[in-house]
Amino acid sequence: MTLLAIALLLLALVLINVPIGVALGVAAVVAMLLQGGIGSLPNAALVMFNGATSFPLIAIPLFILAGAVMNASGISRRLIAFASAMVGWIRGGLSMVTISASLFFAEISGSAVADVAALGSILIPAMRQKGYSRAFAAAVTSSSATLAVIIPPSIPMILYGVMSGSSIVELFVAGIVPGVLGGLLMMLVAYVLARRNDFPREESFRVRRVWETFREAGWALLLPVIILGGIFSGWVTATEGAGLAVVAAIFIGGVVYRELTWLHLRHAMVEAGTQTAVVMLLVAASALLGDYLTEVRLPQEVAAGILGVTQSRWAILLLLNVFFLVIGLFLHSAAAIILVVPIVMPLVQAAGIDPVHFGLVVTLNLGIGQQTPPVASVLVTACSVAKADIWEVSKVNVFFVAVLVAMLLLVTYVPVVPMALVEWFYR
Repeated sequence: MTLLAIALLLLALVLINVPIGVALGVAAVVAMLLQGGIGSLPNAALVMFNGATSFPLIAIPLFILAGAVMNASGISRRLIAFASAMVGWIRGGLSMVTISASLFFAEISGSAVADVAALGSILIPAMRQKGYSRAFAAAVTSSSATLAVIIPPSIPMILYGVMSGSSIVELFVAGIVPGVLGGLLMMLVAYVLARRNDFPREESFRVRRVWETFREAGWALLLPVIILGGIFSGWVTATEGAGLAVVAAIFIGGVVYRELTWLHLRHAMVEAGTQTAVVMLLVAASALLGDYLTEVRLPQEVAAGILGVTQSRWAILLLLNVFFLVIGLFLHSAAAIILVVPIVMPLVQAAGIDPVHFGLVVTLNLGIGQQTPPVASVLVTACSVAKADIWEVSKVNVFFVAVLVAMLLLVTYVPVVPMALVEWFYR
């Protein structure tokens, strides 16, 4: 009865637009009062502090800052120019430039919203000038940014790793093949839609142009090599790699390209701090609620209940897919991971599902939620940049969301796709 009351309270607070972090905190405090009385409250501050001070979480503000610095210092512009020289000659090439640039940018920022805000402000107006519709421009920018989040480094994967106790490095490696494959499928969809709508080619293919833009973007292209090479080789942890990303972005933007000013750096730091504050409030509040749920043994009860219905790993994955797809409609991905993953992990472990494999399943599910109203955080950002109606964009976006769903099914039921590199390098 207490759990039902807490769930209804949390739902009511979210529906009246109380920030999810605050809503989680209020629900947790009410739960503690109902369970243990006012004497249980003095421990709340300590639980919240311990939950928000996990070392791997330091990577989140650092990756966000690296992405902001990269956008302010001309690095994004050079990456776009190189991608344009590579694939701009194909029909609808500018949409493929958007997908390629998203995959590059995600390797530094780890955030789909940051990806859309940074690249969309450049590429959506460029697509409009070339004759692309607002709906198509917003849809391809939005969905490619979400796909890019499964490519390392990924902030949702960092959060999942912390909440589940999984290896963040292994999660990063598991996302490489599905991310690249999904990017190619999105390019195919963009090409088909471009031919159907007679979208233009960006420019003819010229080897000289490719070489010139490659030389200009050479230092920018080194960023993923430095960051991911350091992490995958074991020289640095994911958190240290995030710090390395910031240092490299500042050096390249300020010393090599000489476009990063103190004002740009200050703005980037404020932006990173603001986004971090939102995430860390979620983490701290969910730690409090998670402590209560652990005391009442809700995760164990959920696991026992589902295992009582079926013990098939594939059936359990199907149920969890549906569950996370529904959750993703109403919760931001960070909030969903922080709140729900600790509850379902006992079930995942009891069913013999690899937690790294399950991490990719969760990330893709919640990525689809970023594209589907009512929350649709990434889609809303893209529509805002494009000044487009969200329902008109959704009519086009359904084709790109279909790619995300296809990748979800492939990752879920063909585990070798995400896990092959993990098994090869780490097990």
